[in-house]
Amino acid sequence: MAEAKPPARPSGVSKRGFASMDPERQRAIARKGGASVPSEKRSFSQDRALAAQAGRKGGEASHGSRQAETTTGAAGPK
Repeated sequence: MAEAKPPARPSGVSKRGFASMDPERQRAIARKGGASVPSEKRSFSQDRALAAQAGRKGGEASHGSRQAETTTGAAGPK
């Protein structure tokens, strides 16, 4: 009798790590993601002002100054 072979995959594609798990196991692991820290210990859930400050800081870092964009032509055509 012939040996049973695993199903063939397209070349260049490998199912390793998370992708190789069955969907139910993936869901079980993903479900735990938000539950790693109790809600009372999450700093932003305790202090809305701190959360707002962090969001503002992130926006400044990623977007920078709108004035600088207009002087370099990044604003687009007029």
